[in-house]
Amino acid sequence: MSALFIPPDHFRELRREEIFPDVTRPLEIDLGCGDGTFLTGMSAHYPERDFLGVERMLGRVEKTARKIEAARLPNARIMRLESAYTVAWLLPKSSVSRLHLLCPDPWPKKKHAARRLVNQGEFLDGLARILAPGGEFLLKTDDLPYFEDALLSFESRAHQFTRLEWPEDAFFYPVTDFEQSWLNIGRVIHRARWRLVAR
Repeated sequence: MSALFIPPDHFRELRREEIFPDVTRPLEIDLGCGDGTFLTGMSAHYPERDFLGVERMLGRVEKTARKIEAARLPNARIMRLESAYTVAWLLPKSSVSRLHLLCPDPWPKKKHAARRLVNQGEFLDGLARILAPGGEFLLKTDDLPYFEDALLSFESRAHQFTRLEWPEDAFFYPVTDFEQSWLNIGRVIHRARWRLVAR
């Protein structure tokens, strides 16, 4: 199975077995996976889970695919596609155990705030659609306004998502390349974790 996943059709909802053949294994999504540091770290640590990275930029996709192949990780794949579309339309319903959004583009200008994924109804609706029962959404960002927007967005959807505690030592969680660069210059990383409320 190739490390690079190309959807057989970009205009219909995928079937779970098209991504990884064993549909009984948990599927986790690394949205905007950068250079693949987090994706490969997680898939190596959790061989019993499957991981799909989603990244728009070709160079990052190619770099991540090479990392997956070099590490011989059969439970990791990378797909080149835009994040919002992937969540809203492409991923299968009730298929994702965890979706990770780590250091996303903060769209820092006030006039661009509506472009933040956490402010888009289509993204949030898609997230509720694709998460499996009890599935989780995990967010890390160095940008406080982005984080505050996320808190407000999820508070307004308390009927769909409940916030969970996330202590530092809760579970293995590798640092992404972007996160490390912000930590190196002394920036604070904000984090939050939500679970899909049972339908």
